Amino acid sequence: MSSGKQMNPSSAFFLCSVLVLAIIILLLAVLWKRIKPLTFMSMWTGSPGGSRLPDYFRNNFRAFCHFDCNTLKKATGNFQQKNQLGTGGFGPVFQGRLDDGRRIAVKQLCLGKSHQGECEFLAEVRMLTSIQHKNLVRLIGCCSEGCQRLLVYEFMKNGSLDNILYGDNDIYLNWKTRFQIILGIARGLQYLHEDSNVRIVHRDIKASNILLDDRFQPKISDFGLARLFPEDETYLSAQFAGTLGYTAPEYAIKGELSEKADIYSFGVLTLEIISCRKNTDLTLPPNMQYLPDYAWKLYESSMLFSLADPRLKTDGAEEADILQVFQIALLCLQSYPNLRPSMSQVVAMLTCKTKQIASPIKPAFLDRRRCINLDISLPFSRESACDFSPSTISDTLSLPPRLSIISSS
Repeated sequence: MSSGKQMNPSSAFFLCSVLVLAIIILLLAVLWKRIKPLTFMSMWTGSPGGSRLPDYFRNNFRAFCHFDCNTLKKATGNFQQKNQLGTGGFGPVFQGRLDDGRRIAVKQLCLGKSHQGECEFLAEVRMLTSIQHKNLVRLIGCCSEGCQRLLVYEFMKNGSLDNILYGDNDIYLNWKTRFQIILGIARGLQYLHEDSNVRIVHRDIKASNILLDDRFQPKISDFGLARLFPEDETYLSAQFAGTLGYTAPEYAIKGELSEKADIYSFGVLTLEIISCRKNTDLTLPPNMQYLPDYAWKLYESSMLFSLADPRLKTDGAEEADILQVFQIALLCLQSYPNLRPSMSQVVAMLTCKTKQIASPIKPAFLDRRRCINLDISLPFSRESACDFSPSTISDTLSLPPRLSIISSS
């Protein structure tokens, strides 16, 4: 007989069970501390409304909160009209306040038969939980209960840029603030195109998609149409989605999408910020209606400074500074994508890290009303609903059957 006592199978099984249970309890305790309790419970039991947390949240739950619908109804006063901040391409946006005092903005997506709202919901959740930058809007959480699709963002005190530029208000942006906004947008796009862990094309850069915080720092918003871009591709053949007036010709006509489409949109937006007018205004004389076209004519005549908001001139803004940013905007509007600078080059030019700025050449502009009409068959491709972007045209876009290419003369 052996002098040592051998453990019987029952005791060994009991000890192993205790050890495994202790490890599970330890892991659960760590998860409970690292993850918001609401999100943690939703993963296992479903949301308070009875629906389980959808699969597309589970890979990104560490920095994300799943709200129940009643919480957001209470925060926004049951989505009262007086709390509406505006209307996006897929639904209204409301301001609200959570029980902990935080102010939030809630986008209520419209789920129609086309499932556009569902696509934008999926795209924005997936995109904004994988990127983070001071010039990108921060997604706090969401709600997915029944037919409700709600996105919850940080609240931006000064609203959207378009309301300040064109709205009925007394807010005046001096040159320092406008330049800060232009530079912030450029840095946000540089991050999306070059510095984030994934390469992203926004596809809908415009004034209404730029939000301003209490210090007028810009944040790019509305990623429902954004696309992931493969590192080894020059461009993608993609279905046209976006807003005419901001859209690069090669994308609107041939469906060739690259980050240079965002750069073209940035050029148009920069002209809008400096001039304080919309890119298309049909109430003006014909030669002034389309802003990029008119800006080029003034550039050729050495009269580009006259396009600047008159209040900037009376405020003492330096003409040379304004003309330099105008020139950078025109470089972003070049006809051929390879002639447009990258966003890192734009940031370098804006921050004077580039001593000499190239002269732009005559662009070709996309127009819907004038000059040479061309029959165009847009290359619509069926995109998967599981992609990061919806396969539908933005509600902000009314696509005509015939487009025009105009070359300023």
